[in-house]
Amino acid sequence: MLSTLQSTLNYTFSNGDLLEVAVTHRSASKTNNERLEFLGDSILNFTVAAELFERFPERPEGDLSRLRASLVDKSSLAAHAKKMDLGPFLKLGGGELKSGGWRRDSILADAVEAIIGAIYLDGGIESAQQFIRDLYDGDFESLPTANELKDAKTRLQEWLQGRHYALPQYEMVEVSGKPHEQQFTVSCYIDSHDVQVNATGRSRRKAEQAAAETALAQLLDQEGR
Repeated sequence: MLSTLQSTLNYTFSNGDLLEVAVTHRSASKTNNERLEFLGDSILNFTVAAELFERFPERPEGDLSRLRASLVDKSSLAAHAKKMDLGPFLKLGGGELKSGGWRRDSILADAVEAIIGAIYLDGGIESAQQFIRDLYDGDFESLPTANELKDAKTRLQEWLQGRHYALPQYEMVEVSGKPHEQQFTVSCYIDSHDVQVNATGRSRRKAEQAAAETALAQLLDQEGR
């Protein structure tokens, strides 16, 4: 079965045990992929940073950091894992199998990082970096603009500052739901434009981001009138 995975990865291991460990979740064995994940994460971040540095000499450090974060976050890694159909190859404990752990983004992303770490130990840094470049083939050509990478609160703040208006005020309105599934409702008020919106999220941060997004849309609508 792992020979099929090696074909998908386009890399043949000299030491197949490394790949075996890389796809083994901690729920399945004490010998699992957590240490390889740690190693792979470091190699991934360095390789992507180096690629961005070479490809975009005109972009400042802040843009490069945001671009790297967008490429190596859990959702991006999980998307690559799904393209490879990595889930069926994962070794999970009974509980994770029953709950569909092979579909969970965090588990898939961790396994990709562990595979990178395993390739490094098996074939060296160049092999690991080539795997990463192949994995992200095309992604470097379709990266978002610097403004698209900024979160809603940052974009709202910059929009107001650029026009010399006061910054928005955020207030917690309500926290509801059971402890493990709480919903946070936050208000965003912009005095200069008499704009006030409420938004809800699974965390205060997400609620504030949603409120900022809605508030900015209203400001842009006012400007367009």
